[in-house]
Amino acid sequence: MLILGGTSEAAALDQHLAEQAPEIRAIISLAGHTVDPRPSNLPVRVGGFGGIEGLRQYLREEGVTAVVDATHPFAAIMPFNAEHACKAENVPLLAIRREPWQPQPGDRWEEVPDLEEAARALGPKPRHVFLTIGRLELPVFADAPHHHYLVRAIEPIGNRLPVPHVKVIQQRGPFHVDDEEALLRSEGIEVVVSKNSGGDGTAAKLVAARRLGLPVIMVERPPKPDVETVAHVDQVLPWLVAQGLFVTERGV
Repeated sequence: MLILGGTSEAAALDQHLAEQAPEIRAIISLAGHTVDPRPSNLPVRVGGFGGIEGLRQYLREEGVTAVVDATHPFAAIMPFNAEHACKAENVPLLAIRREPWQPQPGDRWEEVPDLEEAARALGPKPRHVFLTIGRLELPVFADAPHHHYLVRAIEPIGNRLPVPHVKVIQQRGPFHVDDEEALLRSEGIEVVVSKNSGGDGTAAKLVAARRLGLPVIMVERPPKPDVETVAHVDQVLPWLVAQGLFVTERGV
């Protein structure tokens, strides 16, 4: 089984297989954006496949009989490459997709279609902005250099945000609401910018913003292919059984 990973779901599936089905031969594929990924029980490959044709070749050469797409909700290319490659090679494909966040009473969300629109939505007046979008797409906000940015990322951002006022904190979730509220207060944050990644690991910032009455510019997810989808890792083994690719000790 090939697991397209890089998310908490992929890490949870790694642990789930180690505990429930260690006989399954699986490998996790990472894009390589993170230098220090989470530890894994399974073998890990790092780097791209070379588009659809490269992935098709990999599926054939490695004898892959099932693919689980556990990529990030904002992965825009790999889910479609996986769909096309698996369909061409007749390999079953399952996507794990966490539910997106939904605004709650008291939230002040402005939902925008992409990060470019998020940068424009900050407006012409200088503001103290909490950017929680990862490091790869920070250059978009260089077009709005008049703001003061607090950036949270897992790894150093280098020169990805060349603006006069930027502060970086390196942290990996999960985060806690009280800590997030204290951070927003201490840094004088006036607006939060977030991707709608969903999940529990980074949701605390939204609760903290709600407590403080802060606006949140929420970036909507990119489109995904129409493939078979589950929400939780414990649904993967039943799917493998249904595909005839795995038999439990009880034969079901």
